[in-house]
Parts: sequence; structure tokens; C-alpha cells
Amino acid sequence: MTEEEPGSDPGPGRIRSIAVHREDVANALEAALRSDREVVLRATPPFSGRMRARLHALDAGGDGTDERDARSADDAPAPLHIDPRDLVADVPPYPEPDDTAAEHPDTDLEARRERHAEAVEDWRERVRRSIGSSVEIDGDGDSRAVDVVALG
Repeated sequence: MTEEEPGSDPGPGRIRSIAVHREDVANALEAALRSDREVVLRATPPFSGRMRARLHALDAGGDGTDERDARSADDAPAPLHIDPRDLVADVPPYPEPDDTAAEHPDTDLEARRERHAEAVEDWRERVRRSIGSSVEIDGDGDSRAVDVVALG
């Protein structure tokens, strides 16, 4: 974290890099691709030079808003939301159960389940290895690139 200077910008313009856990990115991306939920990686104020973005479902409040977002004062910066697709270079297609079954039509159900679980784990590993080195963030009316530090 950086020291807060009097009169300095408390908004996302202070962010130089975002730290994300590889597992959080894989979980968020899988949830976003497999459901209608909007799942993001989120950094919350107070912002500093280096921020950690954590897994967050935007519909966690039940009405499409988040309780912490709704409590933000007008002069306080809003949390920063990063789409997990923006963190992964060349998002691989998610393995569907029907595709696994089609690839192995002569195997029994249990063997197909095991193969599908292996395909999903392979997909998750590819995602964890494909996290990019920078991401565009929106804040204070502009968009700019910040470094991404992948943890784990």
C-alpha cells in the first residue's frame, strides 16, 4: 500500500497494478461462462498503488446491486469491477458434457463423468496459465492499462 498524501486522488487513478489469485480468475471465468450471473474480480476503496482484486458476484445483493456499492457516498469512489475475460489471453472454450460424451461414445456414464472432470480441470489449468500481464480498467471517466500480478 502507499501512503495517502493530503489532497491526493482517492479514486482508481492511483492504481498501478492489480493482484489476482489464479484460482479466483478461473472460478470467476467458469461462473461467468456457465451461468447467467455477472461474476467479476473486484477491488474496493480505499485504493492504493497495488490492489488485490477478489472474486465477486455483482448480483450478491439479490436485486442486481451490491450492498457495499449502494452504501458508497457520492464523493467516495465506487468499487472497481474487472471482467475475468479481460484477464485471460485467448479464453479457451469451456468443455461441455455433451462434447465429452460425443468424443467418447462407447464409454459408460461413470467413465464419461471422469473424462469430463479431467477436461474441466485441464481447462481451468489453461486459464490459470493464460492470465495476461496487463488489463484495461475504467475509472474516473477514462480507461487505462495497469499491470496484472497473478498469485498462486
